[in-house]
Amino acid sequence: MGKYILAYDIGTTGVKTCLFEVDSSIRLLSSASRSYRLYILDGGGAEQDCDDWWTGMAESTAEVMRDAGEEVKPEMISGISFCSQMQGLVLVDRDGIPVRRPMSYMDQRASEEIKNGIANGIQIAGANVSKLIKSLQITGAVAGSVKDPVWKYKWVEAHEPDKFAKVYKWLDVKDYLILRCTGNFTMTDDSAFGTLLYDIRPDGRCWSREMCRMLGVNMSHLPDIIRSTDVAGYLTAAAAKDLGLAEGTPVYGGGGDASLIGVGAGATGTGDTHIYSGTSGWVITVTDKQTVDVTSMIAAIVGADRTKYNYFAEMETAGKCLEWVKDHMAKDEIGIYVNQEGVPADYESRNSQLYSYMTEVIRDVEPGSGGLLFAPWLHGNRCPFEDPSSRGVFIGIGIDTGKTEMIHAVLEGVFYHLRWMLECQERKVKTSKVIRFVGGGALSPVGCQMLADILGRTLETVESPQNVGSVGACAVTAVGLGIIPDIESVKDYVPVADTYYPDMDKHRAYKPYYKAFKKLYSSNKGLFRMLAKAGR
Repeated sequence: MGKYILAYDIGTTGVKTCLFEVDSSIRLLSSASRSYRLYILDGGGAEQDCDDWWTGMAESTAEVMRDAGEEVKPEMISGISFCSQMQGLVLVDRDGIPVRRPMSYMDQRASEEIKNGIANGIQIAGANVSKLIKSLQITGAVAGSVKDPVWKYKWVEAHEPDKFAKVYKWLDVKDYLILRCTGNFTMTDDSAFGTLLYDIRPDGRCWSREMCRMLGVNMSHLPDIIRSTDVAGYLTAAAAKDLGLAEGTPVYGGGGDASLIGVGAGATGTGDTHIYSGTSGWVITVTDKQTVDVTSMIAAIVGADRTKYNYFAEMETAGKCLEWVKDHMAKDEIGIYVNQEGVPADYESRNSQLYSYMTEVIRDVEPGSGGLLFAPWLHGNRCPFEDPSSRGVFIGIGIDTGKTEMIHAVLEGVFYHLRWMLECQERKVKTSKVIRFVGGGALSPVGCQMLADILGRTLETVESPQNVGSVGACAVTAVGLGIIPDIESVKDYVPVADTYYPDMDKHRAYKPYYKAFKKLYSSNKGLFRMLAKAGR
């Protein structure tokens, strides 16, 4: 009999709880999910509620354990771990109580703070030259985005001084939940890197006093750094009661989604590339050295495996674009569909079915969507350009354009952007010929084939690609428990489920549309800024 591990995937719009058994393979026994709100505020604010996360965890844990029945009792669980959204800002007092609602990675209110902190004087790629050079030397990256957590921290300091005065520690999302589970203030080194205050040099691997001084951060606010495979603490009596688990269960460090989704995808060796399409989207290639491209906003970030880096290119809204289509363009057709017999009643299964329905109805649309392009920047963008003012655009609507062409164009727009980021990566690193594709976007065979055609690359998917974050959290816990030898070996536990080969005729057909897509931002960035200014 293997070991039982409980993994929590804390996303932007919901939590998924998965119970695994690990021996010679990683086997999913049961899963459950709960949704929660993302609060979008005036001025670019994006916040969440800690109690929503915790309630979602408690409810989904109860469901998972109930489904497991007598086979797995709470005291049989060997470890608990987390995979979560990254670069959030959770500020807590000495008792571990948040002083304000957490700021999401999507929050972009700190435009004045980044301007005053780093975007001044002589600049390269929007950053002060001397601060840029120092940041690259120490952290391997630079806090050049308004969404970077240090500027959120400075925003709270400037705009909410009474709350800021109560701050004891600065945590990321999963690190707050570990605190709530164990009472310990910790942060894994991938999340520490995400603050861009972490010294990545071989003799460093700690908080940088120099970076804190340069950016005006109080070092006493920073928690102890641990590894993803370390035990962060043990489940307290209060937490155990809330979650219906056993007091004293080990809680492992886990990691952020950008670290663990690649692990769960089995893309763990040097040179392995994976593409993720969930709420956000990214392209990551594993490297054995630090690499940065400041002009394209790509950096090699610290991951779960300290011996390697993840060369990381991110877009803010990927699957979120398809969610927007579902909510605002396709409700009439979907309303008919959900009334049919046989559609699952639970939230997650129904959503999965609805997305499958949407992608199936566009199966026969030709490449280029009849000359229609969509820009997928619904909440600004990071790579290969940083612009919080950029927004979604349809261009090329004609008298014959219908919803099927528009839905098809949305999916194409997301995939064009992923191709753009992949090509930007290849300026600095060699990406793999065969790419793992994971996340909710990989559930649709139509979407998988479209991405393969647009990239001109072979794609591999894995079983339950929407669960790879939880698989990654389970895997690093299994490494900590000594079941799996090391993180690179996780690829042996994650087999390929399906393979998609590109249709090169369609790849060539996409070429002129992709060329036009890459000009959308440069042609419209002035308009984006005018609209953003008008809306203030």
